[in-house]
Amino acid sequence: MRSRVVTKASCFLGTSALIYALFYFAFFSSRNPSTDLSPRLERTAEHTILDKLDQIERQIGQLAKSLELGIYKVPQYAEDHSGVEEEKKKKKRRVFNKLFPNSELFAKWGDDLSEEEQKEAQNLFELYGYNVFLSDRLPLNRTLPDTRGDRCVSKVYPEQLPSISVVLIYLNEALSVLKRAIHSIIDQTPVHLLKEIILVDDHSTNDDLKEKLSEFIDQIHQQRPGLLKKVSHKQRLGLAKARISGWKAAIGDVVAILDAHIEVQKQWAEPLLARIKADRTVVLSPVFDRVDFDTLEVALYTPYAHAFDWQMWCMYESFRPEWYLLNDPSAPGKSPSVMGILVADRKFLGEIGGLDEGMEIYGGENVELGIRVWLCGGSIEIIPCSKIAHIERAHKPYALDLSEPMRRNALRVAEIWMDEYKTNVFISWNLPLKDHGIDIGDVTERKKLRNQLECKPFSWYLENVYPELDTWDDLLGYGVMQNGILENHCIDQGPVPGSVPILYECHYFTPQLCYYKSTGELYIGGIKSHRYDYNRCLVDPGEGNKPALYDCKIAKDHRFHMLWDFKQGHAIRNKQTQRCLEIAQGEDSWYELIIQPCSAQTWRIQYVLKEF
Repeated sequence: MRSRVVTKASCFLGTSALIYALFYFAFFSSRNPSTDLSPRLERTAEHTILDKLDQIERQIGQLAKSLELGIYKVPQYAEDHSGVEEEKKKKKRRVFNKLFPNSELFAKWGDDLSEEEQKEAQNLFELYGYNVFLSDRLPLNRTLPDTRGDRCVSKVYPEQLPSISVVLIYLNEALSVLKRAIHSIIDQTPVHLLKEIILVDDHSTNDDLKEKLSEFIDQIHQQRPGLLKKVSHKQRLGLAKARISGWKAAIGDVVAILDAHIEVQKQWAEPLLARIKADRTVVLSPVFDRVDFDTLEVALYTPYAHAFDWQMWCMYESFRPEWYLLNDPSAPGKSPSVMGILVADRKFLGEIGGLDEGMEIYGGENVELGIRVWLCGGSIEIIPCSKIAHIERAHKPYALDLSEPMRRNALRVAEIWMDEYKTNVFISWNLPLKDHGIDIGDVTERKKLRNQLECKPFSWYLENVYPELDTWDDLLGYGVMQNGILENHCIDQGPVPGSVPILYECHYFTPQLCYYKSTGELYIGGIKSHRYDYNRCLVDPGEGNKPALYDCKIAKDHRFHMLWDFKQGHAIRNKQTQRCLEIAQGEDSWYELIIQPCSAQTWRIQYVLKEF
């Protein structure tokens, strides 16, 4: 068998025989820009043939030296590889049958995967909620597009800034995604500013997050000893407590608590640290660009405030008008709250009570922090010049239903911070004001903290920080609406989009939730949390016997018959037409909603706020 090892002697024996071939190759590469020869010959008209020959001679010397070192592979011209190349092209052009045509993963990606590769990719997608198959094949130090605006790119920050501890929280994260997050932080954060990276493992069970991750940490420590620290939970504690673990372990001046499925972008830390150096009482968030779960490509996100509804689900919202009047997209923007990723002065965060350890699993802890910061002497800002690319999962495999812990945490926040407006949280979750049976934990210490910090009332927050929240002051009753004749059926908004409410077997979800106001409006199909949104109002069309649903603003502008007289246990009567909302059997014997002269039918709404 012929050996594949090439010794130095054999390289030298072949060198003189190659001179002519290398001369020919180098000379014509100077006329062919597609030839991969480095350094390339400059193709300028001023060069004489002798100049070119001098350059070629130097190149040949370099090539010979490369051969001696064994780092340059000489092209094999003797064999005809055209058949192999053609086969490669055919393979690239081949389109395989899609085994998972309904999978979100393969809607825009994966046409060239074999059936075995599709199976592997789909299995990983179901486990993680994003494209691990592709992630495992991407460089750990890939270059992301710079999505900062021109004003951000031109900004210069001082050398002397606070140090930063970066906390990465994860539960069964894909190893390649976690590695890429760590690489990006190391690559994009100045050495003198990056104090440490703290990995908080919320009791992962994946094998590759054990020995393989430890090996990776050891490799990092060969270059940056002690940079990575690991905090491991012995049982799953949830996102809220994992953030607390990371904050407590940090020793940097500033702590950044991030998800692990991120990549920080160029100059991400400096804008945050400079802002905190100027004001240690401000809690910050970078701007998240979206990393698509399937292609892992980065999509630019415009800076927005981080807001919430009365259920305390997070949402993006426009900044206040004064930010836009600045006409400076690089300026920090005030925000009512902060999403999961946050950056703060570590000691200040402790001074205002850290993170609430009574919060469980997921949800609401970020809103609680935002409200507390504003009420107790700080503020929240979004920093447009700090960019982080964040994978948006197609699904959260570790928690299919987050509504239970979210609801529980929301009620806890309401009890501690929202004063008389806590009823709006109960209304939004369609819970009774008393005896709801949900354990929110002991709030004694958190209420003491509020008194010690001399925090402002929640009414101040609504007036000065988040006036966009609708206070629902004129609500009289809420919940499902049932007729005395057929009590197991409820008013329902019907198919959406649509404008005809229906009678349907009670299921108590949003399409059946009704809200009666002192002004006479009756919302059907949920209630909006913000003043800039519009609800759907019940309307008597004035002719025919079918009730209608319209956007309340449209109904008001067109002077539709949208105001109703209603008392608990009595009729629902339109104030203008004097007709009533009732039920009757249709041609198919099924009961349906109708508008007709009142016949003494009665209705009851599930919960009453004020006697009416």
